[in-house]
Amino acid sequence: MAMPASRNIAPAPTRTTAQKLLDWYDIHARQLPWRHPPGAGCHPDPYRVWLSEVMLQQTGVSAVTPRFLRFVERWPDLSALAAANEADVMAEWAGLGYYARARSLIACAKTLVDQYGGIFPRTEPELARLPGIGPYSAAAIAAIAFGEQTIPIDANILRVVARLFAIETPLPAAKGAVATAAARLWPSMRAGDFAQALMDLAARHCTPRAPDCAPCPMRADCAAARHGLAATLPRKATKPPRPMRHGVALWVVRQGKSGAAGGAQVALITRPARGLLGGMRALPGPPWQVVAALPAPPELLQGRHLGRVRHIFTHFALTLDVVAADESALPAGDAPPIWWPLDQIDAAGLPTLFARAAALARAAMD
Repeated sequence: MAMPASRNIAPAPTRTTAQKLLDWYDIHARQLPWRHPPGAGCHPDPYRVWLSEVMLQQTGVSAVTPRFLRFVERWPDLSALAAANEADVMAEWAGLGYYARARSLIACAKTLVDQYGGIFPRTEPELARLPGIGPYSAAAIAAIAFGEQTIPIDANILRVVARLFAIETPLPAAKGAVATAAARLWPSMRAGDFAQALMDLAARHCTPRAPDCAPCPMRADCAAARHGLAATLPRKATKPPRPMRHGVALWVVRQGKSGAAGGAQVALITRPARGLLGGMRALPGPPWQVVAALPAPPELLQGRHLGRVRHIFTHFALTLDVVAADESALPAGDAPPIWWPLDQIDAAGLPTLFARAAALARAAMD
């Protein structure tokens, strides 16, 4: 197999290098609720492996762990999740971001129960045919949950391999070279443990910034460490600036139907099922607009300007003006609002953007 373009890497990292990492992992593996410890003699529950892989996409372990535990307490297996109310799952997912993942979870659970008898297929190609399971997740589930000889490469593993082999080609062009190098490195046994060992190394020592190379078990074989390149790899191509969008979130509050005793209620909507934040509860407001510059608050529709919330999505940056208004300001033609108890707004399952807007509004109105 041809080696990827890189600096002088002789002696190159090999499967002997991989054994050093596995030996380190046997001692230093993180204890995580979706794993079995190395040497347990059995594979972890594929339901938990699948759920953790979906949750961990673009979200860190520290944020995922308590949410994972709460999720599996509520829906402990495929059958429970397949029968779950979609709104409940979406609300439970609030704050984890990338909400299409939650919808795919439900679709995948239903497919597995209806078409596979509630049993996960074992192989990477079969897993990749399921809703919401991409190439990386399919390889990770096959390796970790079933011991299949697959090579999952996520951002963490990519970083470690790029450094081991000093692959200086910028991303995304470097992905092919990283895959070639990983195939040379990957051990013939314990594929799942090796993937998790790389993830743990990436979290503990081979971090994106200021990598801690001294205690790394593979340091002697790492070309980037040898050439002083670790902190600069993997290289990334320059991205164009994100386009800017602007929106308005309406904070519309009324007293409950039984008067003051009924408690205040705030108007919420359910966003369309398809699209960004699809199916999530949110504050009402007009569609977001692409802008070259932000409008000044006095240019907003009538109402009291409470403040601004800024949020970065993958492909654009959003500035959301939060405006206190009355019911007449609610967009015409929309479905009737959901009148949610104001003192229970934290239980509405608002995505992070709208949870921050609601917190700003409540603080401004106090």
